[in-house]
Amino acid sequence: MGGRAQGGAGRPVVLDAMGGDHGPAETVPGALAAHRDHGIEVLLVGRADDVRRELRRHGGAGEVDVLHADDVVPMAERGSGAAARRDSSLMVGCALARRRRAPLVSAGSTGAVVTCAVRAFGRREGVLRPALAVALPTLTGSTVLVDAGGTADPTAEMLAQFALLGASYARAVLGVADPSVGLLSIGAEPGKGNRLVREAAGLLPGMPVRFHGNVEGHDVLAGTVDVVVTDGFTGNVVLKNIEGCVRTTLDMVAEAGIAPPGRLAEVARLYTADTHGGAALLGLTGTVVVGHGSSRSAAIARACVVASELGADDEPVPAVGRASVGPVA
Repeated sequence: MGGRAQGGAGRPVVLDAMGGDHGPAETVPGALAAHRDHGIEVLLVGRADDVRRELRRHGGAGEVDVLHADDVVPMAERGSGAAARRDSSLMVGCALARRRRAPLVSAGSTGAVVTCAVRAFGRREGVLRPALAVALPTLTGSTVLVDAGGTADPTAEMLAQFALLGASYARAVLGVADPSVGLLSIGAEPGKGNRLVREAAGLLPGMPVRFHGNVEGHDVLAGTVDVVVTDGFTGNVVLKNIEGCVRTTLDMVAEAGIAPPGRLAEVARLYTADTHGGAALLGLTGTVVVGHGSSRSAAIARACVVASELGADDEPVPAVGRASVGPVA
């Protein structure tokens, strides 16, 4: 994830203990690891009996605070249905994070987390939709992929704002002074792409970012640009495709016996949730990290570290009007 010192000095983290495919069985040991190994104060929200049972099992009774919440948002739940479950660990956790001005971590359904977080924190002034950002290791350092799954069907104006949010994230987290931004398309040449990409490409040259132009799928891990912008549907497919390709390729290399297994394992870890923790939800008035639904304890711990390290980003996000869209090929 890069760019900042290890946690400990950061703010407390509110963790949705019931979120994810494995619930307290993984979130509780993850919270304990974040606390023990990184000195992060974690506030667990969920069914208190279940959470405290796991705390006792891991020798952590009384080590972290627990706030009871009766309900659980199912992993299949989306949007307004999740927000209506006011007694859920996700909604109670969002309210606690807002009240405490603390970061929130959840490995629950991405759509549910995004909807509930927007309801709880609200968007920053001028932001049309929030976006999920993930920093991916590349040959030259890291590239921020945005959107990684927050908004499947954005407008061109939203994509232009994602570029601003991603550049701001690259400055704050990766320490890149003047990030370059590329728009993911099917060709690097101007005019390539679907209507959404072409309209966004007409907007981006007028935005306060260093716009590189179109980039292709093979550029994402090549370090061609510091920020790759796309819609949430495509970005999520790209992210999971990268994870799968890395695993498959390294397995093939291991079978061929042409590289030390230990080194291959090190490379593989760079692209796992255990390393990046999750995606930061950009564009809100609070800090939210969305973990992978299948996150195990190491990924939960890393997500807590990332959330603790992320400070509120107050850079302005200008509005983008369709009137400023140039001619579309």
